[in-house]
Amino acid sequence: MGSERKAPEPCSIVIFGASGDLTARKLIPAFYHLCKEKQMPSAFRIIGFARREKTDESWRNELRAALDQFSRTKPVDEKVWQEFSANLFYCQGDITDAAAYKKLEERLTSFGSGPLRENLLFYLATLPSQFGEVVEQIHRAGLLNKEGSAWQRIVVEKPFGHDLASAHALNRELTRFAHEQQVCRIDHYLGKETVQNILMFRFSNSVFERLWNRNLIDHVQITVSEKLGVGQRGGYYEEAGALRDMVQNHMLQVLALIAMEPPVSLESEAIRDEKVKLLKSIRPLGPDDVARQIVRGQYFAGTVNGLPAPGYRQEPKVKSDSNVETYVALKLFIDNWRWSGVPFYLRTGKCLPQSASEVRIQFRPTPHVLFAAQCDLKLDSNSITLRLQPNEGISLHFNGKVPGMSLGVRPVRMNFSYDAEFGAYTPEAYERLLLEAIAGDATLFIRRDEVETAWKIVDSIRAGWDGKPLTNREFYAAGTWGPVAAEDLLAQSGHVWHEPQQLT
Repeated sequence: MGSERKAPEPCSIVIFGASGDLTARKLIPAFYHLCKEKQMPSAFRIIGFARREKTDESWRNELRAALDQFSRTKPVDEKVWQEFSANLFYCQGDITDAAAYKKLEERLTSFGSGPLRENLLFYLATLPSQFGEVVEQIHRAGLLNKEGSAWQRIVVEKPFGHDLASAHALNRELTRFAHEQQVCRIDHYLGKETVQNILMFRFSNSVFERLWNRNLIDHVQITVSEKLGVGQRGGYYEEAGALRDMVQNHMLQVLALIAMEPPVSLESEAIRDEKVKLLKSIRPLGPDDVARQIVRGQYFAGTVNGLPAPGYRQEPKVKSDSNVETYVALKLFIDNWRWSGVPFYLRTGKCLPQSASEVRIQFRPTPHVLFAAQCDLKLDSNSITLRLQPNEGISLHFNGKVPGMSLGVRPVRMNFSYDAEFGAYTPEAYERLLLEAIAGDATLFIRRDEVETAWKIVDSIRAGWDGKPLTNREFYAAGTWGPVAAEDLLAQSGHVWHEPQQLT
C-alpha cells in the first residue's frame, strides 16, 4: 500500500451486469482515466456481459455518451478514447444460461492463448443473489480455477449480505469455486485517498502515534453526514436502513483504521489481520447495552438549504408507518489495552445540514487550575480532525493567547489541506480499487472474517431494536443534526457532538 508496484500484467476484464448504472457512471470512467494516466496494463481487453442485444460498436457509443457526462475531467480526450475504446467488447447473454458463458469463453479465446485469455478479472456488477450463479458458471466454463500459473479474480459489490447468516452463506458460495485470496469485496470508501491516509498519518508520525491511546485521548467521534434524503432509493432503504447501509461497512472500516494496532508490515494480510482483531475487540452489545448505547432516528419534513424537504415517510416507495432508521448514533467501547475506557461515538444520517465525513480525536482536558482565575473560561480541549470529504485535510485544534494586554485565551486551528499541498488531482476511489484488483493487492478489499465480524456487531444491534417502535425523541426535522436522543447519548458522559468543520 503506497509503495511502487510492478507494472500490472496484461489481462482481460469481464463486467457482468454491464448495462447497469454502475458500469456507465463509475467503472468505465475509472478504466478510461487509468488508461489516460498510463496505469493500465500494456495489453488489456474489457468485455461487457449483459442480456440486452448490442454490438461492440453500439456499446462503445453508449459508453462514450456516458463518459461525456461522468468523466471527472472534461472534455474527454479524443485520442485517449480512441485508444481505450478499441479494447471494449460486448457479449450478450443471460447469466443463468450456460451457453452464454461458452460464448464468453470463445470471445476470450479469440484474443489469443496468452495472458489476455488466462489472466481474468470478473467484476460482478449484479444483484448479490446472482453472485453464486455467476461464479459457478464461469468455473464450469473453464474460466475460473483455484490453481494454475495465471490468475483469476472476482470483484463483488456491497451489500454483502443483509445479516451474518446471509453473508456467511454468500461467502460459502463464492469460495466453492475460488480461494478467499481470489475474492475482492469492494467498499469504495476504502479507495478514498484520505481514508488510506489514516494509516500513513498514524504510523509515520511519531509525534501523533505516541498520543494515540487511552492515556491522552478522551473520546473519538466519527461522523458521516449526508445532506440528501433517500429520494428514489426508498425501496432499498426500507430493506437496509442506515445501520446496514453505512455502519456495517464504511463506518466500521474507518473505525478499524483509526483504532487498530500497528501491523507487522504493509503487506495486505498484515493490515487486514489488525483490522479484524480490532473489530473483534469491540465490546459485545446485549439488548440492555443497545438501549443505552445506540440511538436511531428518522427525519420528518423540514428545510434543507432554505427549501422544503419531505419526511422519510413521504418519500417514494416508503411505508407511511415505516420504522426504518435514516440516522444512527453509536457509543462503542474497544476492550483492549490501548483503548480501555475510551468511548467511540459514530453517527451517520440522511437529510442533515451538510454532507461531510470526518474523524475527530478529542484529547483529555488539561487541569484548569492554572488559567481558570485569569481567563474566566473553560479551556477548549485539544483535538485532531481528519477530514475525509469534502475539502480533505487535517486540522489540529489548540489554545492560543489573544493578542493584547489581558490574558485572553481562544481556541485556534492549524490546517493542512490536500488541495493546497498536493494540487487538486485525487484519483476516484474506483480507479484505485480497480488498479489494486488487477495488481492483486488485497489491502483495500474486505476479507471474509472482516465482513462476518462486522455483521455480528450489526445483528446484535438490530436484535435489540426488534419490535420496538421509534420514540418521539428519535425523530428529527430534515436539515437538522439529528434527534434529541443522540444529544442525550453523549450528555451521559459530559460530551457533545462537534459539527463537521470546513477546512480552508
